[in-house]
Amino acid sequence: MSDKPIALITGAAQGIGYACAEAISENGARIVLADINAEGVRAAAEKLGGDTVGLACDMGDPQQIAALFDTVEADIGPVSVLVNNAGIAAPGDFFDTTLEQFQKVVDVNLTGTFLALQRAARTMKDRGIEGAIVNMSSINAVVAIPSIAAYCASKGGVMQLTKAAALALAPHNIRVNAVGPGSIDTEMMAGVNANPEAMKMVMSRTPLKRVGGPREIGDVVAFLASEKASYITGETIYVDGGRIGMNYTC
Repeated sequence: MSDKPIALITGAAQGIGYACAEAISENGARIVLADINAEGVRAAAEKLGGDTVGLACDMGDPQQIAALFDTVEADIGPVSVLVNNAGIAAPGDFFDTTLEQFQKVVDVNLTGTFLALQRAARTMKDRGIEGAIVNMSSINAVVAIPSIAAYCASKGGVMQLTKAAALALAPHNIRVNAVGPGSIDTEMMAGVNANPEAMKMVMSRTPLKRVGGPREIGDVVAFLASEKASYITGETIYVDGGRIGMNYTC
């Protein structure tokens, strides 16, 4: 068992999830990374170093989520910080989106977030841990793109789940917040980065005129997970270069 607070970050083999792990580790937590990419998450754990552990988990599979927490609690200890970062988008034409495709996105982004949040919170309550949970929402919780309808719906759900869970868990001094990234330089944006016209469109709706970096999200997540945010719960902080505040482009 670890004598450090334990932070579990999902979808952490790369990108925003890994950046969250880096930032939180600097606050003194022992890090557990989870990702569907088994090889990638083990490599990420080795890269982060120290006593970091990397575990494979499909956050769209309830049984794997339960097994993940069973393993962490048995081998390392109870989770004090949970970052629900795992997510998928599955873009495509609105009329061609199948129920199976829609449901897969919701299973990972929303249902998986709920199950992990609930399991972590139950252990925190039972063990008297005043923990922190940070969910990864998106600016697409409040602004929409037609080609990612399932993603938009799921992230809107994450925003509302965050509020509901914060109210439910406040009596136990467990805080629940979310972060809503805008355009961040990750693998999900690789296609946009390689397309000058697409990038021009992104910049037209981003007042700071640049994409964000994963660590800029990680630092906000680490803040919300820390005692510095001890009086913040039920909030979604949008890290988007000013995009949500812009309602038109000159």
